[in-house]
Amino acid sequence: MRGWRRSAAVVVAGASIIAVALSGCTPQASASVDIPEQVQASLPDDTVAQLRDAVTSAMAITGSSGAIVGVWAPWSGTWVSGLGTQGPGGAEVTADMGFRAADVTRAMTCDIVYELAESGTFSLDDAVSTWVSGLPGFDDITLRQLCDGTSGLGGYQSILANQVLSKPDRVWDDRELMAYGIASPRRNAPGAAFAGSDTNYLLAGMAVERATGEKLSDLIAERVAQPLGLDATSLPGAAAAAPSSNALDGYWSLPNAEGAWNCTEPADFTVTSASFGAGDSGAVTDITDLGRYAQALATGALLDDDNDRFAAPVPVSADAPTWFTAAGGAYQAGSLIGQFGSAPGYIVGAFADPSTGMSVAVVLNNSGANEMAGAWLAWELAAIASKAPAAEGRSVPEAGLPWTAQQMRDNLGTIAICPPAQ
Repeated sequence: MRGWRRSAAVVVAGASIIAVALSGCTPQASASVDIPEQVQASLPDDTVAQLRDAVTSAMAITGSSGAIVGVWAPWSGTWVSGLGTQGPGGAEVTADMGFRAADVTRAMTCDIVYELAESGTFSLDDAVSTWVSGLPGFDDITLRQLCDGTSGLGGYQSILANQVLSKPDRVWDDRELMAYGIASPRRNAPGAAFAGSDTNYLLAGMAVERATGEKLSDLIAERVAQPLGLDATSLPGAAAAAPSSNALDGYWSLPNAEGAWNCTEPADFTVTSASFGAGDSGAVTDITDLGRYAQALATGALLDDDNDRFAAPVPVSADAPTWFTAAGGAYQAGSLIGQFGSAPGYIVGAFADPSTGMSVAVVLNNSGANEMAGAWLAWELAAIASKAPAAEGRSVPEAGLPWTAQQMRDNLGTIAICPPAQ
């Protein structure tokens, strides 16, 4: 992790309870997400102005021509908006456009892992080699460790990035990706420490397919999207395609031989194959679905009330703040739970507070920058939204985030590939 700055506590506001009862053996057709009544109004103008400024600043830093953002503060209001254009000089971005969910897919894959464990289909402590064939000598890695990010396995995506750059429409086989992933040097002994790896979630997706006899795309539809009413969320087929029929165009800026980034003519990666991301980062969504999913994830809406998914989070790295941990296919940042990351063309961040109901979701349409931009921008938005005044007849709940909006803005400045013109 780069650019971390230690931070002080600030006050956060909000209130939420989400309770969903799902049967263990088969997915239900629908799941109720119960949160306090959302104020049906825009967030106050001053709050919106601060949020807009945060997003436009991040767009400039990452070379993104467009972004889509959603902020839901139940006690105050909402702001959902498209900003910028579809590439330099393109049409205006609208809030209803689809995009790649990037590493939020990890959380969805692990939703299914935990649901199947609750139903008794398998145990979280089963060796991954029990459910994924062709893994001799991997009996020391469990399904739980895959979702917790503590398997110690290396990744496959960085090894194959140049091939994706040259042929983004290539269809990849899971086992080919697995071969690259397991051949990478192990980062830690199993269970020793967190080391985020795409191989973890690729294998988790393969395991649930073997355990159920169903494709991961069908499992995400049946056990995540349909119960939560996420009509724009899915894991697409392998054929190269845009994220939706009304897609936010995605780009990928690259440095030249001298190290200068091309911020004016980035390569277009709107049309790619989701097979490369698979159970790690292959899903697509829109901003409304993403905000709702963040709330459901943070509150354990798809699992039994006594689930232990986030009960024992582990530090993300030795130099990360103590409030930044990981477990169960998600990150915990202070009181927030969510995910962030990148897929070719997009950087995404989505987090929610399980006790306040506040949810923030954002996508930037250039994946050239460090993917931490997705987390830091989401946390900057959360710090701003947490101070939104209560609407008439409502009160501001008391809570706390261990950072300020300015600290997150400063962090973003350390990873600028396209510094704003002076």
